[in-house]
Amino acid sequence: MAIAVINPTTGTTERTFDAHDAAEIERRVALAESAVQSMRSTDFAQRAVWMRAAADLLEAEAGDVAVMMVREMGKPIAQARAEALKCVKNMRFYAENAERFLADEPLENPAAVNASSAGARYEPLGVVLAGMPWNYPLWQVIRFAAPALMAGNAGVLKHASNVPESALYLDTLFTRGGFPEGAFTSLLIGSAAVEAIIADSRIKAVTLTGSEPAGRAVGSQAGAAVKKAVLELGGSDPFIVLPSADLEAAASMAVTARTINNGQSCVAGKRFIVHTDVYDRFLALFVEKMAALVVGDPLDESVQVGPLATKSGRDELAELVDDAVAQGATVLTGGTVPEGEGFFYPPTVIADLPDHARLVMEEAFGPVATVYRASSVDDAVAIANQTPFGLSSAVWTTDPDEQDRVSRELDAGAVFINGMTVSYPELPFGGIKNSGIGRELAAAGIREFCNLKTVWRA
Repeated sequence: MAIAVINPTTGTTERTFDAHDAAEIERRVALAESAVQSMRSTDFAQRAVWMRAAADLLEAEAGDVAVMMVREMGKPIAQARAEALKCVKNMRFYAENAERFLADEPLENPAAVNASSAGARYEPLGVVLAGMPWNYPLWQVIRFAAPALMAGNAGVLKHASNVPESALYLDTLFTRGGFPEGAFTSLLIGSAAVEAIIADSRIKAVTLTGSEPAGRAVGSQAGAAVKKAVLELGGSDPFIVLPSADLEAAASMAVTARTINNGQSCVAGKRFIVHTDVYDRFLALFVEKMAALVVGDPLDESVQVGPLATKSGRDELAELVDDAVAQGATVLTGGTVPEGEGFFYPPTVIADLPDHARLVMEEAFGPVATVYRASSVDDAVAIANQTPFGLSSAVWTTDPDEQDRVSRELDAGAVFINGMTVSYPELPFGGIKNSGIGRELAAAGIREFCNLKTVWRA
């Protein structure tokens, strides 16, 4: 894939970039290794000063950064500004909390291990390679970079090839805030160059947010090099609606969950599983609200759904819908690629899916919702758990027993009750099954790239 800005609203290539050659890759990895040595002489207080300064820069530049993201991948402008400011919040969160999260953990009774004192401490691993996707071109990176840098690591970013301007912006952000040169650096490279970098002895760990195939490849390469890997992969999140739910609120939130970021979010409601007692009422509300969404130029403040980021992504989504229709599914709104320029696909609702339709098991990365009728709570949970994914989930019910039961029985990294999945700096984020391994955010996220070292004294 070429390293280029292809405006998804028009399909026009606006900028192209040369990939970094072997000499430039070496220079940047060497800088990162040197930065790690500099970071070892700093403390949390100093790194917090730098992190807050970088956050201040991003906050001041959020308007321009938002336009850049819209141009690169097509998200609505209001959502792009919100993404930039969410990054600011995350940076300040780790500046405030990193020292507490990584505080030494003394053993309360060291005599039990024949010591005068004993315990564990968290120490940085070194240079961490991050492979990040285009759908949240700043947030996906910052949720790794802020904790990694505050822990004392350095980061090397391989960003998606269709968001090079975002990669280059991030390449300078942290050094402008005061971090040592090389503490965070971006590589403009294709996927084929990644394996050799993972194998480099200076790279101590790797993290990837991306597709399941990419995760399997990176996980295998990291395993071969005996290096830590954190993987956040695909999702086909269930959104369960039970009889006691507020249907108006559930339907409105379901629309947001399915179409946020133009439907291109791993951690978003994709499969809407509705109890038969409220199925018809919910579906009528849901279809009406999906059909009413404003689709168009994402720089227009009134637009709610913009284009998909790439032509290939739009074509793959259309293939999934066409397959479902060919297998006998019913399209209730949308379902057809519109004429005209750009990579648009309309908000779509599909029901009556046969078990063998690809959409039943595969992730729809765009504004396409599949709806399932559940005969009972047991049936709803079974439908929810039938896919190989386990990223997040949502359940709508006002019954406390159902809330407790379903939250325990869903196979997922998170359950949101009477809401939609949102990532917060304060809460751990990640999945199970084919949705990945490891966690980001909260205390768990900053500890992923630390050596938990036991220290024993006689």
